[in-house]
Amino acid sequence: MSSNSNDSTREVYIDLVAGWSSGAVSIFCSQPIDTVLTRIQQINIFKTSSTTKALIGNYGIQSLWRGSSAMIGAIPLQNALMMAGYGYGKRWCENTANNPNNVLGGVFIGGCCGGVAQSFLMSPVELIKVNQQVIGKSLSSATAFVASGMLERKVAWKGLEATLLRDGIPHGVWFASYEWSKNYLERQLTTTTIDHVQENDSKNHNKSVLIPLFSGAFAAFTAWAVGYPFDIIKTKIQSAEGSEGKTVVQATKEILQESNGRPFMALYRGFGLKICKAV
Repeated sequence: MSSNSNDSTREVYIDLVAGWSSGAVSIFCSQPIDTVLTRIQQINIFKTSSTTKALIGNYGIQSLWRGSSAMIGAIPLQNALMMAGYGYGKRWCENTANNPNNVLGGVFIGGCCGGVAQSFLMSPVELIKVNQQVIGKSLSSATAFVASGMLERKVAWKGLEATLLRDGIPHGVWFASYEWSKNYLERQLTTTTIDHVQENDSKNHNKSVLIPLFSGAFAAFTAWAVGYPFDIIKTKIQSAEGSEGKTVVQATKEILQESNGRPFMALYRGFGLKICKAV
């Protein structure tokens, strides 16, 4: 009994370390994209190449990794909040729904709850990141600015409403889209396998590996198509200097006023970069 308990505990620690390590590597590799994207969102420009050249020319190539430390440090707690919220929401939906077989409904509600739960962590963490990327503060300065105002809504919680809108329903869309796509592709694979009984195992294995990859890409695109405008609004709010933060409505009006009659382009500028980073 004790041996089984120790094995389970060891597996949990291994999963935690593996999850944190993979997340840290992912952030480190994709942080230059995120930094360029944040600048594009904040200063209302559309050219990736000119933004990248300006950053490197003015601040050096190391500036592309601004804000990565805060994001890497938040990974374990972010994942814990996400999965705790997901599990709670999914169980609640399954226990209260009239149709217990409605798997997608439970997955969607679970994803929404997970997204909302992590927002209360990621809003101040991303405020630190944006202060580094846009305003140019050091990690210690940006962290002190946010930490000193944790009890004051106007300081540390700038952009929380936009973060909730970005991470709530879109995370539900992500989980539901992933589940739907995975089930659909698995049904197609099963049909194909039945029709080609002679097909060798290696081909079946390759297909089974590709299913989560394609499903993840589809889910990322679908979720960000829903939530991306709120990411731009969040950046607009958090990149403003000082403690006074704009509301979501005020930031949206400002973005639309700067759009030169192209509201869709204004709310989705940098969308391609976001998809590259997410996928």
